[in-house]
Amino acid sequence: MPETPRTTDVATSDADLLDQTAIAVRAAGSALRERFGEVVRYQSREELLRALAVNDETALDILGPRLTRLRPDAGWVEDELDGGALPPGEWWVVDPAEGNVNHLHALPEWAVTATLVRENQPVLTAVHLPLTGETYTALAGGGAHLDGRPLRVSPTADLGLSIVATSQARPDEDEKVVRRVGSSITAMLFDALVVRTAVPATLHLTNVAAGRIDAFWQFAGARADLLPGALLVTEAGGQVSDAQGRPWTPQSESFLAAAPGVHATAVATLSR
Repeated sequence: MPETPRTTDVATSDADLLDQTAIAVRAAGSALRERFGEVVRYQSREELLRALAVNDETALDILGPRLTRLRPDAGWVEDELDGGALPPGEWWVVDPAEGNVNHLHALPEWAVTATLVRENQPVLTAVHLPLTGETYTALAGGGAHLDGRPLRVSPTADLGLSIVATSQARPDEDEKVVRRVGSSITAMLFDALVVRTAVPATLHLTNVAAGRIDAFWQFAGARADLLPGALLVTEAGGQVSDAQGRPWTPQSESFLAAAPGVHATAVATLSR
């Protein structure tokens, strides 16, 4: 776990803190990249969980000390499946290997994320894709960027011309949620141009923020899945809500991030 903090490393502003957070996720990503390439075989759920834990620990050994030095009084959340509201104050919400199963299978869709949440609002996030070298950042009120270049969501105004995406339900999810995921995909297959289904959620949301896809939705999402992308999309000019169009919070049972021109239509499709 994090080493003893040194107060001399505390960032003096949120912008400076974001810069240091980006450096931390890049360093953790480099360590995971060194472990990437061969498919990791497992014969049981226990073996799978052990392999996942090794990747998490590799990244956390770097992220833990660095982020704790930056914000010694902030709480720490690293369980990627946790959901709901956080206690008052500042919290680091970290996914040390977002898309960890993909990493084990030598698939390229994985990342390292770190988000600072203040009074249950994300104030900054850094998402690093080690295989491409890309780093997505967002600062509340300061915009969203890819390697320093501003991001803007798609100008698309027709869901029928849109690429949309979703992620599957988490392991051992309630049957009702699993069926809702399936029915929502079916509805979007009728209304959208292309429907993409894959994990992890964060990478879909970076694509929404960058204007590459037009909407992403998910049911029963976890904080670590959705907080980074929610801030990125919002700061890139997108709309974030639950699937019924109501304000989204970490306690919400669904999530929708979309370009403003297709948000209302996407809500109508998901509400059928």
